Amino acid sequence: MIEAIKPKVGFYWCASCGGCEEAVVDLAEDILGVVAAVDIVFWPVALDFKRTHVEAMQDGEMLAIFINGAIRTSEQQEMVELLRRKAKVVIAFGACSHMGGIPGLANLNDREEIFRAVYHECPTTVNPEGVEPLPRFEEDGRSVELPDFFDTVQTLDQVIDVDYYLPGCAPTPKLISQAVTTLLSGQVPPRGSVLAPDVALCRECSRRDSKPEDLSVLEFKRPHQIIASEDTCLLAQGLVCMGPATRAGCEALCVEGNMPCTGCFGPTSGVKDFGAKILSAIACSVGSNDEAEIDRALEGIPDPVGTFYRYSLPASMLRRRRMQTAAKE
Repeated sequence: MIEAIKPKVGFYWCASCGGCEEAVVDLAEDILGVVAAVDIVFWPVALDFKRTHVEAMQDGEMLAIFINGAIRTSEQQEMVELLRRKAKVVIAFGACSHMGGIPGLANLNDREEIFRAVYHECPTTVNPEGVEPLPRFEEDGRSVELPDFFDTVQTLDQVIDVDYYLPGCAPTPKLISQAVTTLLSGQVPPRGSVLAPDVALCRECSRRDSKPEDLSVLEFKRPHQIIASEDTCLLAQGLVCMGPATRAGCEALCVEGNMPCTGCFGPTSGVKDFGAKILSAIACSVGSNDEAEIDRALEGIPDPVGTFYRYSLPASMLRRRRMQTAAKE
């Protein structure tokens, strides 16, 4: 009896925390069904695979590659370009590859500032000689090479063509399972689709009925400053909840844990700039036209960029801070 050849899939990790890799493990016993249906031929964080294994594959040999993390270094760019050739389908797996994620906030600084902070000014750094990493170093006839550290963090689709997006920080096991099942069925959505419902998170929030039709917030608070009610709309309580502008599909897990949505699933379709969209929604909820009262309300949001562009700065219309402008200021 000839055993059927299973479709080949892979997973790869670029600039991210590793939570997306953990989400695959969070499938628990359901991962056995995935393993039974596909042949995992590349997953270096979990199994002993090398770059040479990928290089030896035929172009298009893998059905799909799930790539998490933003692109920060030359090594990551080289790897995703290689994986793009070897896979029929590339899935941006998680918020960092989808929109830039938390690593994308590094675009508020350039490489020089980052190196100065890490290798010279950090209180725990002891570096009297001022040594910094170099792409290539030679001594006594021996050499070592390191990946080049890019000045700007990029999303996956700013480097290679992406077929589908699986959002979240991290994507839920349910969405991961659905994505694999969809790929295997052959009944795939149009290329470029985000594999999550195209409606706002508020639609699936258990507190949606407690949200006032006309919000009137006079003071924004951070989660540690109040004990939030567990059955009332968090935005109505003055917490910056991004549910009104964020794509559904996460099962409102943060809200169910009595924490406001931070926007990791990104925007619904048609939104050009996620940060601007949620900024607009939050601004509209301020219940005053008095300039002084508005200023007092917004003082409760001390880090607007880190709040509204927490996961999406590289994918936004801003993309990064213009360092030459900042220097003049």
